[in-house]
Amino acid sequence: MSFTIEERGKPNTQDYRVFFKDSEGKYISPFHDIPMYADEDENIFHAVIEVPRWTNAKMEIATKDPLNPLKQDIKKGNLRYVANVFPHKGYIWNYGAIPQTWEDPGHKDGDTGCCGDNDPIDICEIGSKVCSRGEVIKVKVLGTLAMIDEGETDWKVIVINMEDPEAKDYNNIEDVRRLKPGYLEATVDWFKRYKVPDGKPENQFAFNGEFKDKDFAIDVVKSTHGFWKALISQKTAAGELNCMNTCNPDSPSCCSNDKAKSVVDATACFGEESPIPTTVDKWYYFEKK
Repeated sequence: MSFTIEERGKPNTQDYRVFFKDSEGKYISPFHDIPMYADEDENIFHAVIEVPRWTNAKMEIATKDPLNPLKQDIKKGNLRYVANVFPHKGYIWNYGAIPQTWEDPGHKDGDTGCCGDNDPIDICEIGSKVCSRGEVIKVKVLGTLAMIDEGETDWKVIVINMEDPEAKDYNNIEDVRRLKPGYLEATVDWFKRYKVPDGKPENQFAFNGEFKDKDFAIDVVKSTHGFWKALISQKTAAGELNCMNTCNPDSPSCCSNDKAKSVVDATACFGEESPIPTTVDKWYYFEKK
């Protein structure tokens, strides 16, 4: 199973979108149509890369838009770029989400005591390759960090690309600690402080900021898949979320290929990218608490 992307609009502007196609060239939703599993028997998952490592643009699956293309988040009317909090530059992993998962805002997690953040579950891919925006990769789950973001549960699942030459050496979270010393600590530090330049407090974590192991993480992913199933079948109210899809015939929101194409055709044609503001390269320094 392979996937391609189609860019629309001008990169680094508010009209920029990244749409997804299946191997037959039909438009699909990366939220609803890409299977969660790449290999269910081996617990290998698909992951959609939203933000390549070292970049700053806060790209994300547009959960409220038809077909859920990637688009850049907007805050206070401006495109959002994550700040560089020393010593970090941009995102320190390939960042993205596992399709066909959903952190239900109506479900209070028994471990964190907080409800979900209304998004697909996030992944931090730690392999050596810098992935490209919109790339769909197959990943092995290694563990998870339970971030509490403004009172919501926001799981960060640590994964590695199955195509990474060292993937065979990583089978649990302790392998990351042993083979990439300092990376897990840097991950906690990044998530704790990345919103501080915006005037927000440091993020908090469940489990005292400790990572949970592979089995725990896989259970979390599977539970969010269950929440997504209820969402796509309308057993759970979608609210502002857009469930338009082309590959789930039992879903009330399943549409024709022509309808999906009309959504893409209604957006701006791909054009020359605008420059990224020079302020994006600023480094912020804060004393660790």
